Amino acid sequence: MTLTTLLFNSRHHRLTTAQIMLLVLLACIPGIAAMVIFFGAGVLINIIWLVLCALALEAAVLSIRHKPVTASLFDFSAAVTALLLALSLPPAAPWWLGLTGIFFAIVVAKHLYGGLGYNPFNPAMVGYAVLLIAYPLEMTRWLFPETATHQLPALMTLVDQFLGFAPASMDAFVGATALDQFKLDRGGLTIEEYWTGNPLFGRLSGTGWEWINAGFLIGGLYLLYRRIITWHIPVAVLGAMGMLALVFYDGGSSASHGSPFFHLFGGAAMFGAFFIATDPVSGPATNQAKLIYGLLIGILIYSIRIWGAYPDGVAFAVLLANFAAPAMDYFVRLQQNGSSHGQ
Repeated sequence: MTLTTLLFNSRHHRLTTAQIMLLVLLACIPGIAAMVIFFGAGVLINIIWLVLCALALEAAVLSIRHKPVTASLFDFSAAVTALLLALSLPPAAPWWLGLTGIFFAIVVAKHLYGGLGYNPFNPAMVGYAVLLIAYPLEMTRWLFPETATHQLPALMTLVDQFLGFAPASMDAFVGATALDQFKLDRGGLTIEEYWTGNPLFGRLSGTGWEWINAGFLIGGLYLLYRRIITWHIPVAVLGAMGMLALVFYDGGSSASHGSPFFHLFGGAAMFGAFFIATDPVSGPATNQAKLIYGLLIGILIYSIRIWGAYPDGVAFAVLLANFAAPAMDYFVRLQQNGSSHGQ
């Protein structure tokens, strides 16, 4: 099957695991393109490095487990895990940070539970959570979005990530994200006062993040069109976030927690809703449970963003919901069986 045929063939055509994973990778392209425009070559360096590490780790573990290596490598599941983790890392992340994260994702979260199809937790988010808890400073070293206009050389990024002695000028390009700044550095200002003249903020949300989220929204809608995912989880996640943001908006006052647009098009909202939360292995299987699961994730993301210790709560929200996913399916099926027996 050619790439064109894979992208545009009938939605009713049954796809293999490798084809599904490949479509997920391709659906990320609009979001990746926006990230590269606003945050530079480090995004692509992270992706390439983590994919190579993931394939090497996958091959090593499969060999140790006496499993077929070639077939498993070409199902693209390790590459998808690597991509999801890479897109969650700061573009200036050092090489060892990505390697540590992908080790926990592939070896611990995936293969120690039995491999593809047996992992109870989203592997990429396990890797991300480990890194955020263990290395909070490195995980918040994001490039400023105006870096693209400064034309920060890709070589400088590469040297800094792999050798750790980039020119001192590199420090002028890194700092906290818009969500982090908005949460911790308001100083009692209204939204308009805080945003005015602040290069971290655009019209709706963080500068660049509006377009990045729009890119992942486009990719997510394509996955819905191809029926790779169903609408239940992303709609529930985004609906819960939007409703809570509306309830606690309080206009543009100094007490406001940000508009629904700020939260829906900021941070990893669209990426999390369409590409992270919809993992079919670690999430529920029944549609009713998917709605509950998505609502829980959306509520947790907003709660962590506003009242938790971290500026963006996608990883922790998904992992906490992973705990509850089997129980959700169990009670939904129990209710359905009880209803059918009562008829």
